Amino acid sequence: MTAPSRYFEDLEPGEFAESSALTVSEAEILEFARQYDPQYFHVDPDAAKNHPQFGQVVASGIHILALWRRCDHEITGDIRWVCGISWDNLRWNKPMRAGDTVRARALLLSKRPSASRPDRGVVVYRYALVNQDNDELFYCNSTNYVERRPLQAANTQ
Repeated sequence: MTAPSRYFEDLEPGEFAESSALTVSEAEILEFARQYDPQYFHVDPDAAKNHPQFGQVVASGIHILALWRRCDHEITGDIRWVCGISWDNLRWNKPMRAGDTVRARALLLSKRPSASRPDRGVVVYRYALVNQDNDELFYCNSTNYVERRPLQAANTQ
């Protein structure tokens, strides 16, 4: 695996990317929920039929985040991330159901040099996971540190 190639200086606000599609099966929803979020409407298809809102098994919100992260690596994996700082305005808008086909979206909202760490910059992305109907299942704004291009490399380009 090669090191990511895009530094803070290579990123431009307004950049948009979307991952390829991933279809989610009921077996995946059940397996994830049984291990990490065993609420009845995530793990028991018969009991979930009586849920007042869903009427069937739906994926855990944590599962939605895990699938978003998996898809997001496809579209932002070339960035030299340092670490995440925060997620703001995190929302789950719609449930993810068995058979849904999902894609991650990433929109770079802003960037600025770090005030305290000259080796990195701060970027804010709006992330989402959408289904086959273009419905946003989840979204958030994510603030992250990204490596700045080393000074000697910047001087040679």
